[in-house]
Amino acid sequence: MSLLGNIIWLIFGGLIAGLGYIVGGLLLCLTIIGIPFGLQSIKLGVATLTPFGKEIVETENANSALRVIFNVLWLLVFGWGIALAHLTSAVLLAITIIGIPFAKQHIKLIPIALFPFGRTLQASGGRTPVSESSMGAAAMSV
Repeated sequence: MSLLGNIIWLIFGGLIAGLGYIVGGLLLCLTIIGIPFGLQSIKLGVATLTPFGKEIVETENANSALRVIFNVLWLLVFGWGIALAHLTSAVLLAITIIGIPFAKQHIKLIPIALFPFGRTLQASGGRTPVSESSMGAAAMSV
């Protein structure tokens, strides 16, 4: 089912959106300062190409000091606009019954659009995300 969803997604705008993120990321990579942000934009573009059957996964040190600073900079400069575009698309798609699965994919992309550093989209059968309860238990044992 996710293959069919991804094909329909690509036909009706996912390809254009994904390529837009990738081209924007390549342009950001032209400057040394923009390389980390360009790489995240490219990652977001690849995630936007095929969102069905994937889930957001945090890396082990997703909340390190440097990544938090980069996420705050991303949020202020790029993230809010990208997240607002995904939210607007989700609202418009959710008007019709046929558009609801696609609206869910836009909603799924909002957190990674806001805070891309330390997060990625992986296949649902891949590595399981770290739950907050196990993170709390690990923090208490240290």
